Parts: sequence; structure tokens; C-alpha cells
Amino acid sequence: MKIKIVTLLLLMLLINSCTSVAQPSDDYSMKLDSVIKTITPRQFNGVILISQKGKTKYSKAYGLANFNSKKALKIEDQFEVMSVSKQVTAVLILKEVEKGKIDLQSPIKRYLPNLKQTWIDSVTVHQLLNHTHGITALDKPLAFRPGTEYKYGNLSNILLGKILEFSTKKSYSELANQLFKELKMKNSFAYSKDKMQNVVSGHTTKNNDFTLVTTTQIDNESIPADGIITTANDLLIWNSNLHKGKLLKPEQYQLMITSSSSAQHNVFGKEKVGYGYGIRICNNDKIKYYGHTGLGDGFAAMNLYFPESDVSVIVLENQMNENIEICYHFGIEVKKIIINSTLMKKAR
Repeated sequence: MKIKIVTLLLLMLLINSCTSVAQPSDDYSMKLDSVIKTITPRQFNGVILISQKGKTKYSKAYGLANFNSKKALKIEDQFEVMSVSKQVTAVLILKEVEKGKIDLQSPIKRYLPNLKQTWIDSVTVHQLLNHTHGITALDKPLAFRPGTEYKYGNLSNILLGKILEFSTKKSYSELANQLFKELKMKNSFAYSKDKMQNVVSGHTTKNNDFTLVTTTQIDNESIPADGIITTANDLLIWNSNLHKGKLLKPEQYQLMITSSSSAQHNVFGKEKVGYGYGIRICNNDKIKYYGHTGLGDGFAAMNLYFPESDVSVIVLENQMNENIEICYHFGIEVKKIIINSTLMKKAR
């Protein structure tokens, strides 16, 4: 009788063991694998990195770094992240605020004495950071009274770069590269023509045909707006430091993640979401998250952070579809899968 009981217990243990092995360890990896293999409405070509509490949950490179040479993509490859660069500029400005060298509510005339436009007395540093300044071109009048509307663009960050250079007496590239060094973001740098040899190639696409982009929209002046080169792994380091109090003091960090303007963006939904300093603040999906995107030079970048579950979602592609409506298609699909996954269990 004892032998039969022992045998039965062993059999039950064996069945339970087999069942646990057969079950998937998560509810998102297979879905992500499936999504990136689809070719409608377009083909995926890039890297995806999902992390929670400092641990990588999903990491995959899919496609080619260069469609002419057929070189395969790797997760550690360097990408142009375009407007995701604006987060770096915002942090550098806020670091100067912490030192008392920049006042966010001061007119930009204080830091850009060489500008002679009439509106330099009415636009503040704060309004450059949240795109409510009204500047459309240096040689044109303001499109609206500063602080009354939102109009996204690169010019504000170009001016912020000049403000940083005035305040620190250093070039923007020096400041950014020093910050990356301090954070041990070893594969990140401010655009420099002689450092681009290891960066993956950007492509424009139409009907899943890839055309190499051979020129760049980045120049020395636009680096504060769109000129940061980095990797998915380095963006994880960035998120961890930024959102866990290692980059800014609490007061300045709160300024960065507080909505002071709003706008609609397809990645964040059909409704308007808040905009802080280089960060969009979204509650539309019932789970709060921060993020920014970047598009240009044949690249599409998305960097999201979910504070309640400590999850980062990073999608970098070295392609820019001719149809701008689907440039972020895979970023949006990845975001949906993660929001509905067990990773968000505590955030619901």
C-alpha cells in the first residue's frame, strides 16, 4: 500500500513538473516575435528591448543594418534617435538650473545677447522647453503669444543648445559626451561626422523596398534637437538614471515630467497628451507612462518608461516609411502588447 502511495505521489509530481515546463514564462514574448515577422502594413527592421527593474525581459534584433551590404542588425548597434535627443538637452538645461546659472522663467535675451529679434524679451527658457514659444523662424515674427499655444519643432532646441553654450562656455557636444561618460553610456555620443562609421544605415521604405539614406539632416547646430547617437542598451541606462533620481534633483525632475502643454501624437493615442520638457506624459491607456519619439534620416525611434511597473520599452528602427502614418506602426504594436502583459500587473 505504501509503495502505491509513493508511486502515486511521484507520478503527480512528475505531471506538475511537466506542466510548469510546458507553460510559457511570460505572455508577451511570443506575441512580440509574431508581430515583428509580419510584413503588413510594412516590414519591421530594427531592435526591440524590454526591461523591468533593471532586468532584460525581451531583447531582439531583426533585419539588416544595411540593405546594400546585407549586414545583419545586432542588439548593441548604434542608431540615430533623432528627437529622443531632446531629453538629453532638457536634462543639461535643468542641471544648469540646479547650479543657479539658468532661470527657466527668464527671457532668452539674458542668455542669447547676440539675438536682436524683438521677441527675445518675451520668450522664456521654459517656453522653449515645452514648445509654447511661438518661434517659427529667426527672421519672422512670433506665430502666437508665448505660452498660449503649442507648436513642436527643432528650432527651440537649437536655441537651448546655444543657451547651454553661453552658460557653460562649452560646446553642446562636450556637455552631452561628458554626461554619457558619467553615466557609463559607452556607445552614445553627440553627432560627429568622424564617429559615424559604426552607426547602422538609415533607409527610406516604400512597399517594403529599402533605399539607403546617404545624407543627414543633422549638423552641428541641430545636435541639441536631433543629433544623439545611441543604442537600445544605453537608452536603458538613460531611463534608469533619469527616472530613478540619479540624474536630476527631485524638483527639477518633477518639472521635466509635469505637463505644461499638450498635443496629439499617434504613438500616444488619438487624444492630446501632456508635454513636459522633452517628454510626453500619457494617461490615456489607463497606465501612466512617459516617452518620446524620433523620426528622420531613415530612422524611427521610440523610448517609453512606465513608472509604476518600472518597465522600459525601446524600439529603434533604421527605416522611415514613405507613409508617415505607419512609421511608428511596430512601436505602437509593441506598446499595446506590453501594456496588456503581466509586466503591467502592479500598474493596473
